[in-house]
Amino acid sequence: MIHERIAQGVYVKDIAAEMGVHPRTVSRALQRGGAPPGQRPTARKSKLDPYKPMVDGLLGEGVWNAQVILREIQAAGYRGQHSILRDYIRPKRPLRTARMTVRFETAPGCQLQNDWAKLRTVVAGREQEVHFAVNTLGYSRRFHFVAMECEDAEHTYESLILSFEYLGGVTAEVLVDNQKTEVLSHRVGAAVEFNPRFVEVAAHYDFTPHACRPRRARTKGKDERMVRYIKENFFVRYREFESLAHLNQLAEQWLREEADRRMHGTVKEIVAERFAREAPYLKPLPTIRFDTSYREQRGVGWDGYIDVRGNRYSVPDKLCGAEVVVRIGLDGVLKVYDRAGQLVARHLLKPVIEGWSYEPGHHRDLWQRTLPAVERRSLEVYEELGRCN
Repeated sequence: MIHERIAQGVYVKDIAAEMGVHPRTVSRALQRGGAPPGQRPTARKSKLDPYKPMVDGLLGEGVWNAQVILREIQAAGYRGQHSILRDYIRPKRPLRTARMTVRFETAPGCQLQNDWAKLRTVVAGREQEVHFAVNTLGYSRRFHFVAMECEDAEHTYESLILSFEYLGGVTAEVLVDNQKTEVLSHRVGAAVEFNPRFVEVAAHYDFTPHACRPRRARTKGKDERMVRYIKENFFVRYREFESLAHLNQLAEQWLREEADRRMHGTVKEIVAERFAREAPYLKPLPTIRFDTSYREQRGVGWDGYIDVRGNRYSVPDKLCGAEVVVRIGLDGVLKVYDRAGQLVARHLLKPVIEGWSYEPGHHRDLWQRTLPAVERRSLEVYEELGRCN
């Protein structure tokens, strides 16, 4: 056909337009004098080839996030590029089935869902990122949230305990995400390895910890929706705060006056009224509160001081050269314990600019042992010196 059109005087570019190909394709066909050979060169082997069955298996389980799949196959030895994996997954995406979630309702007092969120707002006249923990009861949908300085282990456990205290009891189980403060390891098909200190919290408050299935955060969808509700309601109503303490004060007021009184869209019931039926099923709080303080070890200097966060604090002089345990509370209180577990010193943390912290009586014996002996002389010595002069 190309030869016939050329014989008719049609330009190559017009022939290419009629055929829907590039003009160079027409030119190469004319040079060849016929159709291209049917056999294509053998495709090169890909570094991904040995791992394609593993990739297909993860896709079959509903894991379509390429970054997650990359981590899994890298753990199995894959050393290729991310782009190779993406090119392999891309044509398969139309096969992805729609993700459907079956709502799971829990009995009263059975479950509390825990999660962290963050957003930027104005605190003390300065815009900053605020971290807040959200804890939601699975049955009544009553929830509590509290803003914290950060999302480390100590603040995570403290926020959970504050929520138990706000709700007036403890649920049989707590469902958490897979952050390291609570879950050290959670791989598909393997047992969950919880953070040992989180296990201590669970034992102290008598609840069973559970972790969401990896890469399936919607397992705790009730809590996820509360995060959105807080961002779109509380942080829209209140836009500036004097401090985190002021934020948390307004939060508890908002929880009682608005969040607890709302008609929940799913259960079609006032949250506070539904919670009234759930409250009797909550376990009582323990008589002794769990200590969420930072725990560290320090060596006592021969001058009777320990170094903590850039400043120095006194301890009894009998501990000079010994090892002690310090606990730094989230309220800024520093407590020092000896090897027997006895409280030996208590200080308020101070900025470095304010200088060392000294407790009267800590170094009384130390001064008596280290002061040089003073020679005692009779007054007659000075009288004789006066006569000589």
